[in-house]
Amino acid sequence: MTLTYTWRGDFRSAEANALHAEAFDHPVYDDEGWDWRAQVERHSLGWVTARDGEQLVGFVNVAWDGQVHAFVLDTMVASSARRQGAGKELVAMAVAGARGAGCEWLHVDFEDHLRAFYFGACGFEPTTAGLIALT
Repeated sequence: MTLTYTWRGDFRSAEANALHAEAFDHPVYDDEGWDWRAQVERHSLGWVTARDGEQLVGFVNVAWDGQVHAFVLDTMVASSARRQGAGKELVAMAVAGARGAGCEWLHVDFEDHLRAFYFGACGFEPTTAGLIALT
């Protein structure tokens, strides 16, 4: 498998919805339920796509505050591309994109089982943070 990674790569909402459903184990939303293109165009500094030929097999969204803070959201890799370094490369390109845009900080939050990935493979440092569940 040879993957192609692209900062602000082209994608369709339908394929991002399918990938998100696979990565986070939920039903596939239609474009009216979650319009990824509109969301990232309006709110994100950028995103990274990973493709195996024409198939979208990886994606990460980089939201930001419009100044110096960027945020990794929705890192997702298709099961066919996992355990091959795809997630690490997606995040590395997100880091480069945020740095290239002049951001000073890149934040990420994650579930505990992903600590080794974000702290070990991707180079994030632990910080103190807070969270309020809204639902």
